[in-house]
Amino acid sequence: MIDRPMHRQVLLLASAQALFQTASVLVMTVGGLAGAAIAPTPQLATAPIATMFLGTAVATVPASMLMARVGRRPGFVVGAVLGTTGGLMAALGIWLGSLLLLSFGTFLVGAYQGFAQFYRFAAGEVADDAFRPRAISLVLAGGIVAALLGPLLGRIGGPLFHPEYVGSFLLLAVVSILAAGILLGLRTPSAGQPGTTEGGRPLLGIVRQPAYLVALFGAATGYGIMIFAMTATPLAMVHHHHPLADTTLVIQLHVLGMFLPSFFTGSLIARFGVLRIMLAGIALFAGHVAMSLSGTGFTSFAGALVMLGVGWNFLYVGGTTLLTTTYSVAERGRAQATNDMTIFAVGLTCSLGAGALLEAVGWQLLNLLLLPWLAVAALALMWLGIGRRRRSPQPVTTH
Repeated sequence: MIDRPMHRQVLLLASAQALFQTASVLVMTVGGLAGAAIAPTPQLATAPIATMFLGTAVATVPASMLMARVGRRPGFVVGAVLGTTGGLMAALGIWLGSLLLLSFGTFLVGAYQGFAQFYRFAAGEVADDAFRPRAISLVLAGGIVAALLGPLLGRIGGPLFHPEYVGSFLLLAVVSILAAGILLGLRTPSAGQPGTTEGGRPLLGIVRQPAYLVALFGAATGYGIMIFAMTATPLAMVHHHHPLADTTLVIQLHVLGMFLPSFFTGSLIARFGVLRIMLAGIALFAGHVAMSLSGTGFTSFAGALVMLGVGWNFLYVGGTTLLTTTYSVAERGRAQATNDMTIFAVGLTCSLGAGALLEAVGWQLLNLLLLPWLAVAALALMWLGIGRRRRSPQPVTTH
């Protein structure tokens, strides 16, 4: 597997993905709980998670522009250092009882995420055409480590120091600096390729392609709904009297569902087509809603979150794969940055609204309200599929 340079680079990116995602999952696991402990009102409990996505949305375009000029490796290292700083700031915020400082720390972790979201695109750049879908999937599969390590570090770090969760964010800082060290070994195609920063179509010409719009909407649906439900889950489980150990296990199962399929999602896309796999993701999200309506016991939460994770994988990997067909090398910086900035703006909105909506309507109705969004996403995918079939050459028949 690692006998060729592109395979070694994909393995390195997958390792960096595992560490970055560990930091992100740690925030998702304990950020709302830490926020609830110091927030002046319950509605602000998820503010640290929301500011993480705000940081991602703000950093995505500058990250893309910086890497277009200086290359992937320096940009990725800068991102990991931001994550280290964010972990330290968040720990200090909890120690001082400052929700603002805690949220600033998670904002910096979000900026780290803004850089790290380009790992999957970097995998596509180092891989050849045949290996590209698998390369993207395998980098995302680095999140399997995060499924186990992120919630575990959040739980282990919780009681290490007083106040609770200071240790969790100190461990996040350690994970981020390890990622910076790994990324120093990255080698990707030069940022100085002709047309990397200039040329190509105007941004509007790229974005208004039907395939680009559907890829973006599908990935944004996957990410938005996943963040919405995942942000609310720890708070909902505490509300329904589940211990932290059960909450941690549910998040671990969810993140495994997010990333374990990455070992075969690329092969499924190659066999069945990207649109069918994305529609399967929509169906799995509907299964999540159904499981959430079945009750508030551990099995209902766990089953719902596993389906949510697998559905996210199909939509996100599928959306990324579809997106890579819509732009040239000269256009990739603008196309990728616009895609990811939009996705994380949706994630920000969903994470910020999750706590307030959970407080207002409860866990089950919160999930039921997702069905219209899923229906629109399914219709968009079917619309693109029908359009492609109409444009494809028809076989010539003879009599």
